[in-house]
Amino acid sequence: MKRRPKKTLKILVFNWQDITHPLGGGAEVHLHEIFKRIAAQGHSVTLYCSMFPGAKAEETIEGVRIIREGNRNLFNFYVPLRYRSRFRHEGYDIVIDDINKIPFCTPTFVKEPVLALVHHLFRKTIFFEAPFPAALYVYLSESLAIRTYKNTPVAVYSRSSRNELISYGFHPQLIHHVPIAISQKTRIKRKFAKKAPPTVGYLGRVKKYKSVDHLLRAFHIVKKEIPNARLLVIGDGDALPALRRFAQELNIDDAVKFTGFVEEKEKERLLSTMSLVVNTSAKEGWGLTVTEANAYGVPVVASNVPGLRDSVIEGKTGLLYEYGNISQLARKMLEVLKDRKFQARLGREALTFARSLSWDNSAQRMLEVIEQTIDAKRLLPDSHSP
Repeated sequence: MKRRPKKTLKILVFNWQDITHPLGGGAEVHLHEIFKRIAAQGHSVTLYCSMFPGAKAEETIEGVRIIREGNRNLFNFYVPLRYRSRFRHEGYDIVIDDINKIPFCTPTFVKEPVLALVHHLFRKTIFFEAPFPAALYVYLSESLAIRTYKNTPVAVYSRSSRNELISYGFHPQLIHHVPIAISQKTRIKRKFAKKAPPTVGYLGRVKKYKSVDHLLRAFHIVKKEIPNARLLVIGDGDALPALRRFAQELNIDDAVKFTGFVEEKEKERLLSTMSLVVNTSAKEGWGLTVTEANAYGVPVVASNVPGLRDSVIEGKTGLLYEYGNISQLARKMLEVLKDRKFQARLGREALTFARSLSWDNSAQRMLEVIEQTIDAKRLLPDSHSP
């Protein structure tokens, strides 16, 4: 993105984590990829986020100035305090509020125009992930967010998220679609040796709501028909120890490898060996790992839930199954694994689809939405500071 901006903007972003945070995921990748490109156009981008052990209090990564402060669990209390004591005096043109579980409620105290970013709302799926008291806290916080941000411009990354917000009473004209993307790197050539065992992969954080245990159950069925099948679970998370034990209980642990966190090059190498990737999540904003797999020509079988039904094109880049239906998931996996021609066709379509998605285009669209949000605020006749 080398186009010079019409006006240099000063942008402040609030998010719980930055791209280097150990608990970061697709949301942090998305945020960084877009705003580093906006910074490259000459705009000033500052990200305020939580601190983690070993991190610097302040640094610049690929043009994005990162300020870290406070404990992750209490970071939502730091945001309004630091805004009032510092940021409101620094002349920002807009505040970007990345909503994730616990809202910052910026429309109640920020004087600048606010653009909210919504990947997805957990709503009842949070009860899959957290103990009841914590899950209830998140659920009630999201209910507060729905009321607080209802009249605030919002950027979403899938049609499912847009439809969900409309169902909660958000005005359609305030919801802007910014397409997801993936880095267009040189990909490792895929090599399918005739004697290589069929390999199923899972890629992403290992959390309860991701329902990776469903994949283990389905893989147990698959192995009965394809005894030499293998399963690779790539990623880390607090559900990993329980999944290791569950694989032993199912007596499939000899065919399942849990890699934990891997560096990017190793992830690329492993992706290039996979026949199929499965995403069993209960809900996603989009499912960036789906697009990552597609970029290697790997088809995806995913649950037919918001976000994933946007990132997987049924019958072209992969297949969808009813969430929680283990037998149907196993049948879909077998359908791809046992038919090499079908698998190859899905892979070609997946690669074509991934190549059509560009972070440059996504960043340009986000910048357009930012400019529209600023202009709309200026046109308000009774605009005033909170």
